Amino acid sequence: MIKSELIEQLTDENPHLYQRDIERIVATIFDEITGSLEQGGRVELRGFGAFSVRHRGPRVGRNPRSGESVKVAAKSVPFFKAGKELRERVDASRKA
Repeated sequence: MIKSELIEQLTDENPHLYQRDIERIVATIFDEITGSLEQGGRVELRGFGAFSVRHRGPRVGRNPRSGESVKVAAKSVPFFKAGKELRERVDASRKA
């Protein structure tokens, strides 16, 4: 599901709300999650999962085309860990 599909589904499920208001709500939620991660924080949505930032140290990588060694700088990357309820629901849907 992409962002526009999420907004469309929420609009269908909530006909009393305008689509522009739902777009603003979804954008605000994503902006808050992104802002918290930018500051090095963690965002936990109970039953769904947790977003956090992981730090990767510098390393030596390889250029797949030429095979030569390349220095890769340290960086921070977003990380998502699914919550127990989400994992169980996904697992149950695969068994059905």
